[in-house]
Amino acid sequence: MIRKAHIDDATAIQKLLVEYASHGLMLSRSLAEIYQAIRSFYVIEQHNKIVGIVSLQIWWLDLAEVRSLVVTDELSGQGCGRKLVQLCLDEAKELGLKRVFALTYQEEFFSRLGFKVIEKSELPQKIWGDCMQCPKFPNCDEIAMAIDVEI
Repeated sequence: MIRKAHIDDATAIQKLLVEYASHGLMLSRSLAEIYQAIRSFYVIEQHNKIVGIVSLQIWWLDLAEVRSLVVTDELSGQGCGRKLVQLCLDEAKELGLKRVFALTYQEEFFSRLGFKVIEKSELPQKIWGDCMQCPKFPNCDEIAMAIDVEI
């Protein structure tokens, strides 16, 4: 079942993020950050366990980010990641946003969904709002990708 996150999902969301971040697959987020952004998360729940997550963060009038995308190994290859990203794209369209981006190590996955590689310099809101606090800044090895949302 895919649904919007509830406040009591925050610790399970953080647990998934910390696990995948420990393997270098993504950056972690603090529990405080997750509570602050809980309304932006979608979760996949199976047997009362959170097994997939994604967040849509709005950065500007016409720009949002798909972030914190995790699907556990047991769901890998079943289209769950695609469904989570599509929910974000649908929400972006509903909100009137024109462009959605992701910083990722999974270029092939996002390419299959229609995202194109872009320069990080095209995302000044993200750089000034998030990246400057990142331990990888300015030597980020993530790939910036974006898709234009048809309104």
